[in-house]
Amino acid sequence: MAQEVVMPKFGMSMEEGTIVEWLVKQDDKVKKGDPLVTISSDKITNDLEAPADGVIIEVIADVDDTLAVGKTLAYIGEKGEKPQPGAETDSNAPEAKEEEPASAEVKDAPKTNGRSASDSRNIKISPAAKKLAKSKNIPLEALTGTGPQGRITKQDVENYAEPATEKPASQTDIVPYAGIEEAVTKTPVRGMRKAIADNMYQSLQQSAQLTLMKKADVTDLLHVQKQAKQSLETSGETVPLTLTAFIAKAVVKSLLAHSGMNSAYIEDAIHTYPHVHLGIAASLENGLVVPVVFHAERQTVLGLAESIQTLAEKAREGQLDTHEMSGSTFTITNLGATGIEYFTPILNPPEAGILGIGSLQEEVVMVEGKPVARRFLPLSLTFDHRTIDGDPASRFLKDVASALEHPYQMLL
Repeated sequence: MAQEVVMPKFGMSMEEGTIVEWLVKQDDKVKKGDPLVTISSDKITNDLEAPADGVIIEVIADVDDTLAVGKTLAYIGEKGEKPQPGAETDSNAPEAKEEEPASAEVKDAPKTNGRSASDSRNIKISPAAKKLAKSKNIPLEALTGTGPQGRITKQDVENYAEPATEKPASQTDIVPYAGIEEAVTKTPVRGMRKAIADNMYQSLQQSAQLTLMKKADVTDLLHVQKQAKQSLETSGETVPLTLTAFIAKAVVKSLLAHSGMNSAYIEDAIHTYPHVHLGIAASLENGLVVPVVFHAERQTVLGLAESIQTLAEKAREGQLDTHEMSGSTFTITNLGATGIEYFTPILNPPEAGILGIGSLQEEVVMVEGKPVARRFLPLSLTFDHRTIDGDPASRFLKDVASALEHPYQMLL
């Protein structure tokens, strides 16, 4: 009996997924555990593995299709086997509709891609493609499908070009920048990139964001970090004690002292949290994710370093679960590796604050009348002015800088 391949539930909050890429095609032989298709949800992209040995006897969902968890994507079975009647195969087909009878008086019938008007009831088209075609007023008969078994995909609709209409040539017709359009690369926004675009736009549209900037003298902290790393290496500890772990500890310490920053504006109410679930933004090749260190207030600097390292490795390998990227109460984002000093980070909704970290800067300052080289860390705090005012926000940022400038306090 043919076995269904269904939309998986990669995380507890996942309700639907989008097909990013099929790694196999119809009639391919697969073994249990082989990657079949790449699926993207709002926060994560993973490969779905084959649930059994067999042959891909039918592919139901196309690239760019978004389906609910549990919906059928394909069937695996024996070669030549047919899926059972009444399966998901027919549920995605377009509804049949009554066609106008052909009339001998109609002389200028529209040209199609070899399909007659009556063929429209049998056209295979993905739901997303059908919706897009309707919005663009493109007749289904005019489209050519490039998907499995000639199925029309969303990309086919986007690539459709209306037949050119001839017009008399004119010496006044000038085509500016001829050839530029052909050189443009158009990339559909979907999956993780689409989720990031939607979330960032929503963040700016639905909050009153303001950014404060301050630098912290971390010269002493860098000495403490170096000594602590050497001590850990001597004892055989493998967890890298990065500067980010100390920054995280300073932020957690300050959030506990300034609860207004550890809050969110939700449905005309300010939600203030007694715990700190710290989001650590991680840049990937195809986007940005924010894994969460839950109950960061319970962890030491070394514990935070270990948690951050584990989450970063899972992020790079695409192994983060959805719940590991949900529920943060405050976020840290670091652009230090790019050489950026100050910037304006965008809030991670619905949080009230996000701290941006810039690259270390060396400056010469006067200490007791003598020039001394010191290392400074640029800090950029964006906060939601609906939730917290500028004065308490500035005091929070001042305390973060103070904690970084007095590192031994974080080790007590």
